[in-house]
Amino acid sequence: MEKNILLLFCLLLQLMLPAQDETVKKLQQDAAVNIKKPEDTIPSNWKKGGIYNLNIAQGALNNWAAGGDNFSLAVNSILNIFGFYTEGKNHWDNTVDFNFGYINTSSLGGRKNDDRLDILSKYGYEVSEKWNVATLVNLRSQLFRGYSFNDNEKVLTSAFLSPGYILTSLGMDYQPTEFFSVFISPITARWIIVKDDSISAKGLYGVAPGEHSATEIGAFVTAQFMKAFSPVLSYKSRLDLFSNYRHRPEKIDVFMTNIISLKLIKFLTLSWNFDLIYDDDVRIFGKNNDRPALQLKSLTGLGLQIKF
Repeated sequence: MEKNILLLFCLLLQLMLPAQDETVKKLQQDAAVNIKKPEDTIPSNWKKGGIYNLNIAQGALNNWAAGGDNFSLAVNSILNIFGFYTEGKNHWDNTVDFNFGYINTSSLGGRKNDDRLDILSKYGYEVSEKWNVATLVNLRSQLFRGYSFNDNEKVLTSAFLSPGYILTSLGMDYQPTEFFSVFISPITARWIIVKDDSISAKGLYGVAPGEHSATEIGAFVTAQFMKAFSPVLSYKSRLDLFSNYRHRPEKIDVFMTNIISLKLIKFLTLSWNFDLIYDDDVRIFGKNNDRPALQLKSLTGLGLQIKF
């Protein structure tokens, strides 16, 4: 009897051991998945993101040197990407803005492209809680051809790197909050490029007729603001000011861009884009097309917005 009980116990033990082994293995696997590795607990030094808008927009232009109709209906897309890196006292901010519009021009009954490419990179080394010694590089141009319309005739006024503005600067960067900063520089070099031969021949953008570039040395200030006030309302703005030491330093070049977005439902957004430019060297306005003027562009659109 005792032998039979012992044999039965041994048989049950053999049947239970494989099941226990499988249970232990599963518990070990689950634990391995849930246990965080040391590198998983280290916060990323990068803060990255972006917004893409695709809108049907009503556009209005006033003295816009790159060309366009005063009033137009457009399919407009806006891509804003940012990447901010922080490690210790080192700060590296990068933004890329690309606006592209496919516009119905009422004056000619035709269509045209309208776009802007703006790439900015800024590196700063922290010297106090809110101040960095910083250097900045900026490229601003467009990818496609732009036209103005006079007496039912379209005239080429802009193209890729025609004009193009390349700027390098050394100065101080003031960052009182994470959504606002002001960069101030007394030492800035700016190159104006007019690559297209036919545009260069007209001498439109402060580059001598027939030449393809001009160099300016001056002072530069740029202020940037980017904030989501709520899950439905956000605002992004940038203001650039440049004074050319060599030629009419009191005539300050102004570039300002603004984007306000209001989310209506999940992906449907109402947006307003407003750009402002003043450049004393762009003398293509007035009765004789020889005077500078304040350039304004406004786009009010309704469409899809994707954040990433």
